[in-house]
Amino acid sequence: MGGHVYACDKCGSIRVAFNSCRNRHCPKCQSIDRERWIIKREEDLLPVRYFHVVFTLPDKLNILCLQHPSAMYNMLFSSAWETMETFGYDYRHLGAATGMTAVLHTWGQTLVLHPHLHCIVPAGGLTVQGKWRHTKQQGKYLYPRGALSSVFRAKYVEKLRRWIKQENIPVDKTLFRDLFHNSWVVDAREPFEKAENVIEYLARYTHKVAISNYRLVSIDNDAIVFRYKDYRDSGQHKTMSLNATDFLQRFCLHILPCGFVRIRHYGILSTRRKSQCLEDARFSLGAATPQKQTTDWKTIAFKRLGFDPDRCPSCGEGKMVLIEKFPPERGPPKSIFNLIKRDGF
Repeated sequence: MGGHVYACDKCGSIRVAFNSCRNRHCPKCQSIDRERWIIKREEDLLPVRYFHVVFTLPDKLNILCLQHPSAMYNMLFSSAWETMETFGYDYRHLGAATGMTAVLHTWGQTLVLHPHLHCIVPAGGLTVQGKWRHTKQQGKYLYPRGALSSVFRAKYVEKLRRWIKQENIPVDKTLFRDLFHNSWVVDAREPFEKAENVIEYLARYTHKVAISNYRLVSIDNDAIVFRYKDYRDSGQHKTMSLNATDFLQRFCLHILPCGFVRIRHYGILSTRRKSQCLEDARFSLGAATPQKQTTDWKTIAFKRLGFDPDRCPSCGEGKMVLIEKFPPERGPPKSIFNLIKRDGF
């Protein structure tokens, strides 16, 4: 990818900074982008409680998710939002226009396929008069979990039936019967007490990849050992060993199609509506509009990541000066989905 060479103007120490690959699946190249995204979301926060809601697809659909990821994940996004919107407009639950920020995750702790959405939902919404209305118990309660699960399942299966018929996708005849055999998992967790906590929580999910470097324990004799949390065993921390081929196979399950948007905003938080909706909400809640923050990478690195890129890491006093640039040896790797489409595999 190329890079830059810097030298300290006092002690003369050399530091080489390689260019970022900027791939969203890379565990090394997400820090600055993550902080930029968080800064923008801080500007959208309201002084209300927020709920964390998780919509999960059953493992019966994993084969279709591997074969048709874009279609399956798009239906997951739309079904989750339609579910939240339905309950929001229902006067028995809220009776107002709500919003949602959703982040797609496709992995479990052991890198197996586990498609689910992490959604942040404000505890209320805007009425047709432009007034803010809290959910029940002044925002301490969202919607019935069982009802959310049933509506989400019905909406997704309806979309799935229509898509399978339209695209003539071959499926097992027992698929739809099995999908209704068990309840689908929709987890509505306790609300955040402070709006600032939402940002801290979102940072764990927005630009996260299937596995981070800190979870890797060792690589020895073609065996890769990594840590994982076993939720079926009271959240115990354990280790798993896989050979290199199996490890890469699991990691590649979570490479999204080229151009697929994995972070989406809906309702009063959507790009088209949020400017006016958030202004109305703040006026109704008596809240001030937050000031815009700078997002250049050096400021973010210094203020939010605790790293001064201009300061010498050796002597701590000198300033790093650019002395050389070296170009990349090749372009970035092509998307695997483009190769599949071109070669007809």
